Amino acid sequence: MSIVVTGATGKLGRLVVESLLRRGVPAGQIVAAGRSTDKIKDLADRGVQVRHIDFDQPETLAAAFRGAAKVLLVSGNELGHRVPQHRNAIDAAKAAGVELLAYTSAPKADTSSLLLAAEHRATEEVLRASGVPFVLLRNSWYFEVYTDQLPTTLQTGAILGSAGTGRISGATRADYAEAAAAVLSGGDHAGAVYELGGDGSFSLAELADEITRQSGTPVTYRDLPLDEYRQTLVGYGIPAEAATVYADIDRGIAAGEVLTTTGDLSRLIGRPTTPLSQAVAVAL
Repeated sequence: MSIVVTGATGKLGRLVVESLLRRGVPAGQIVAAGRSTDKIKDLADRGVQVRHIDFDQPETLAAAFRGAAKVLLVSGNELGHRVPQHRNAIDAAKAAGVELLAYTSAPKADTSSLLLAAEHRATEEVLRASGVPFVLLRNSWYFEVYTDQLPTTLQTGAILGSAGTGRISGATRADYAEAAAAVLSGGDHAGAVYELGGDGSFSLAELADEITRQSGTPVTYRDLPLDEYRQTLVGYGIPAEAATVYADIDRGIAAGEVLTTTGDLSRLIGRPTTPLSQAVAVAL
């Protein structure tokens, strides 16, 4: 029986596969599934099963999930299309008799007012109604959302947002991947809902201060009115619908909706989560 990781051609899914291998899961029992399988040819060379899937093509999901004991459903990134895509994956998992489906959701998805959480909440409802044993991995914010932008941040000397003094329970993508691998590789997690986030939290002003301290380049946080921030994102070339969703995340940050204090992430990975200072240092 195999463990299937969807989205393995993306950053999070790839890290989950690597973490499973480090945990001693035999390569032949891991299925790395995604659209652009040429990106993970090296995993096939190491003995991992590589299979093409497309959430819009249910037949590819049925083939990839055949014989699977566990599936990690890494949420898709096509805003507005994710619920039917996720439903296809859940239906395929049910048909395959999967023993556990882990889904990467959003913080407090069942109660959150974030626009981003709506599709996650709907997916969770589909999953609960399906009868497939499941575990919810409600990942909070990723450090990489900010550290991947460091070249631009250092060039402009500013972080723009509309989050006020709201705090973020950030963690590295690798920390979240390790938690997913821990759930997939052992223990009884069926029915669990994990609110995952870093041990500490930070505001965007504190992020700017940390970047300044480590880089020697002055960086400030500029807090903008919500609509002005949304228009700024549109000016950067982000489609208006997506810009509305992304700006709304900062509204949620200001309201405390991405602050997680459960300690679930560090408990699952068996160590403290990566601190912001280390994430900034690595990115720099």
